[in-house]
Amino acid sequence: MGDKFLMVYTRVGIKMRRKDVCLTQSEHSLASCCLYSPLVRLWAGVLHSTPLSPTDNNPACVLYCVTPLILLQNWYCASKTEAEFEAFEYAKRSGLDVVSVCPTLILGPMMHSNVNSSSLVLIKLLKEGYESIENKMRMIVDVRDVAAALLLAYEKPEAEGRYICTAHHVRVRELVDKLKQLYPSYNYPKSITEVEDEMNISSDKLQKLGWSYKPLEETLTDAVESYKKLGLVD
Repeated sequence: MGDKFLMVYTRVGIKMRRKDVCLTQSEHSLASCCLYSPLVRLWAGVLHSTPLSPTDNNPACVLYCVTPLILLQNWYCASKTEAEFEAFEYAKRSGLDVVSVCPTLILGPMMHSNVNSSSLVLIKLLKEGYESIENKMRMIVDVRDVAAALLLAYEKPEAEGRYICTAHHVRVRELVDKLKQLYPSYNYPKSITEVEDEMNISSDKLQKLGWSYKPLEETLTDAVESYKKLGLVD
């Protein structure tokens, strides 16, 4: 590979139990491989950012979010948050250059018919026909823009710490209205109820690295067209 570097891209898995958190050895093993390989200078990890996950771009904030998530028994968010904390702690001990990219709700074109949980959010809006749904805030980012963020995090020498990766902040009502304009014939929610759901989250740090994102309409259109080709919606 000459002077090129190998990027390691992973979603780190952690076993969770109700009363304690037990890390597997996979994360430490992977980090150790990165550390001792002459081809690897950086480990770029992807961990989803959710309303209960750390929303700051500073890695120091990650530890303080773990305990509340465990108390709420939000095991998915807690496991991702704990994994990120462990990765940065390993970096401190070993000198490995670790950067995390934390995307919000990832939408966009799918390549196969195995539906992931993010795409399912949009598919259900199109075909479920909910009697009522809450007008929650949805923070959306295109899957292709997440890939671009990973490349930036790996290739830019100045990349450091954690990067929130989000593009469009839209409430469900606005999202449904946009979808109706593009695809008026689907079975959309019949009513939308108002809820308090504010969140301050920004990708400014990532944009300063040179990142940009696609228009929401392009993301939605490409997503729905891929669902149609895969037979997931009519």
